[in-house]
Amino acid sequence: MTLPRNIAILCFDGIQILDVTGPAAVFAAANDAAGRAFYNVLILSAEGGLVQSNSAITLSTQAVLTIAHDSIDTLLISGGSADGMARFVANAAVKTWVLQTNQHCRRLGSICTGAFALGQFGLIDNKRVATHWSSCTELAERYPYVTVDPNALFIQDGKVWTSAGVTTGIDMCLELVAADLGNHIANAIAKRLVLYARRPGFHSQMSPILSAQSHADPQFSQLIDWIREHLAEPLNVGSLAAKVAMSERNFHRKFTDAVGETPAHFIETLRLDLARQLLATGLSFKSIAAQTGYAGTAQLAKAFERRVGIPLTHFKETQTLRDE
Repeated sequence: MTLPRNIAILCFDGIQILDVTGPAAVFAAANDAAGRAFYNVLILSAEGGLVQSNSAITLSTQAVLTIAHDSIDTLLISGGSADGMARFVANAAVKTWVLQTNQHCRRLGSICTGAFALGQFGLIDNKRVATHWSSCTELAERYPYVTVDPNALFIQDGKVWTSAGVTTGIDMCLELVAADLGNHIANAIAKRLVLYARRPGFHSQMSPILSAQSHADPQFSQLIDWIREHLAEPLNVGSLAAKVAMSERNFHRKFTDAVGETPAHFIETLRLDLARQLLATGLSFKSIAAQTGYAGTAQLAKAFERRVGIPLTHFKETQTLRDE
């Protein structure tokens, strides 16, 4: 009988609780979906015992030194408070254990700001990585030999897997399960966890709607809601300016200042974000183009490849494979 694969999740006082419980829930659900104990989740810390999260919840952990280096299949480091992370990476015993375990484990990774620990231990030099959007600049400055992608939800670079903030650890771990047990198991887990969809790593961290509304004043926030509901219709500066009783020139300037994008660029952002969602539903290109305000498939495909960076057909193929 094959023994379960050990998944070690390292944490510390001040951890972001979902960085630990999200991945742990995915691997536990994988066992249920597979009908056997394929994974064994180990929650570890420097000293073992109770670890205090940043949300008033404590976790019971095992000390890293009680776990054999060569027994770990996948090692993940969670994120959390800056003070907690500083104490964690300064612990010589933890560093030694992580470095030795890295020599044996099949996969190494981080959730959220756990990437700072990988950087401090020298495990992501010359790697492309993800972390929480608010920490991307700091991570890149602190570790100049690391390529930080500020947009990706998660990234695989060789054996190293890194995810962006908080819930993206769930997305990444679903992909780890898919690699081990197949997409049908990962999709069953997503359904069990009541996720809206499995998100591929190249999806943007920040919803364009939330990002825009977090910066816009109430007047433009309402307009953004209206735009989202009318993406299939012709939209131009003149009609939008009239909605908020401004001249076209004044509207263009103030909207760009408030949202960080010109009106035309923002509308395209929303249309392509909707297109990516619709591509996962199996709709035809023609139907998607109509629902997102494009004159036809060719216009949609041209805009999609220019902004997303991959051909429309390739993106749809990746979605199809995820549903198999």
